[in-house]
Amino acid sequence: MHLDGLRVAVLVTDGYEPSELTEPVAALRDAGADVTIVSDHDGTIHGKTDTDTASVDLTLDTARADDYGALLLPGGVKNPDAMRQNQRGVAFVRAFADAGKPIAAICHAPWMLVEADVVRGRRVTSYPSLRTDLRNAGAEWVDEEVVTDQGIVTSRTPKDIPAFNAKMLEEFAEGIHERRAVSQADVAR
Repeated sequence: MHLDGLRVAVLVTDGYEPSELTEPVAALRDAGADVTIVSDHDGTIHGKTDTDTASVDLTLDTARADDYGALLLPGGVKNPDAMRQNQRGVAFVRAFADAGKPIAAICHAPWMLVEADVVRGRRVTSYPSLRTDLRNAGAEWVDEEVVTDQGIVTSRTPKDIPAFNAKMLEEFAEGIHERRAVSQADVAR
């Protein structure tokens, strides 16, 4: 899969799951994507421990969704829980979804999709504890290693990363996805 020149934003803050950041980012870079780490603060972000760190390229104050072709949302519990309380972060995610740009979210990261109100009528997966949150937001939740629906790729846990990465690269290579209208059946779910 070749993503030469595709600009990918990675929205992440402190408390991320290290493998859910490093492995997808490595896969994207290996495919030729230009990856930017976007966070709610500048400097360095820390994973689940202080030894897991990443440098922030841009803050949400300066990052613009229009400048990117795809979005990666790593998991961990603290990371998406903190980020979903940041209105700029939520708006950033919503802008990608509204434009039909592909989004990949793993583990607890689908919380950001719930907060951005972009899962209604979509089939998704996540870490099992988010099942009710996703269903309450109008999604069809399934227990599968990777699920794709209209350019949104979701996975459950770090053990799903190989399947997640493969599907993420495929969807990111496809580019813009047209959003189908949400039916009354989708709303009733």
